[in-house]
Amino acid sequence: MSGRVIVVGSFNVDHVWSSKTLPQGGETLIGDYHSGAGGKGFNQAIACARAGATTSFVCALGDDAGAAMARDMASHDGITLIALPATAPTGTAGIFVDAEGRNSIIIGAGANAALSVTHVEAQTVAFEQARVVLAQCESPLDSVVSALRLGRGNSALTVLNPAPANAPTSRELLALADILTPNETEFATLLARHTGEDVDADTLHSLDDARLHALCRELHAGGSVVITLGARGCFASHARTALHGDVDACYRVAAVKADVIDTTGAGDAFNGALAASLAIASSEDRQIAFRQHLQFASRYAAASTEHAGAARAMPRLGDLRSRPA
Repeated sequence: MSGRVIVVGSFNVDHVWSSKTLPQGGETLIGDYHSGAGGKGFNQAIACARAGATTSFVCALGDDAGAAMARDMASHDGITLIALPATAPTGTAGIFVDAEGRNSIIIGAGANAALSVTHVEAQTVAFEQARVVLAQCESPLDSVVSALRLGRGNSALTVLNPAPANAPTSRELLALADILTPNETEFATLLARHTGEDVDADTLHSLDDARLHALCRELHAGGSVVITLGARGCFASHARTALHGDVDACYRVAAVKADVIDTTGAGDAFNGALAASLAIASSEDRQIAFRQHLQFASRYAAASTEHAGAARAMPRLGDLRSRPA
């Protein structure tokens, strides 16, 4: 393993129900159930590690079976787990998945809400060694701000996945991210909240590149924005002063075909693989165009959808290499 990534974020115990369709209001369905490790932060940390990066994960856990699950899986995947003990139970998520792999999710923050600035700022050594700092928004806003600020202060590349869409964000938080990675819904929400622009998340993919690029620059003038568009791939937009090895300031990367079973965690797979690829290239002093990092992340995310679950669905490099391109 090479390239150091520190992921700051959430761990949840996922409770997953699968049925032919997603339940409607007032409807009871018969389906199948399983549980496993999840949470955006943990999913991304597992993806980082399995994609080849040396990974640390800063989080908060309760004193329960969920915490034991996190510790066991982190240990198995070689992740350094730096957990704040919390009095609240470990976070949970209720996930419903239909026959086409689409999902609906509700999370209960639990211990994740206890992740403190003090705990984040105590991890001096981890931040000093990191090539990339990756965070999401399932943890308290001030703690996420502190993580990205520490990353910047230690010359690490900072990546913010502003998910879920209804999580609080601030202009300061966005400005601290070198790379912002929203999906369509998150991007539309951020635009409305921080710029007043009203765009339809469902038709965002149909906007021409010039318009999308202009919206990205309005939201995040000094950094890069990668909008993940599901089966339609992703759109990248850079500030002219931060092209990350690219020639073009904006472009699209096509999605990789997959035999989809479950899309839960696909966005996390993309973010974790992107962070790992960036960190490994940085540690090896290899100059790789950002487009190539996105292509790797897209391939990795596609492979994750071919297995059920969240963290456990993250592919290993060996599996990825043997998968048809």
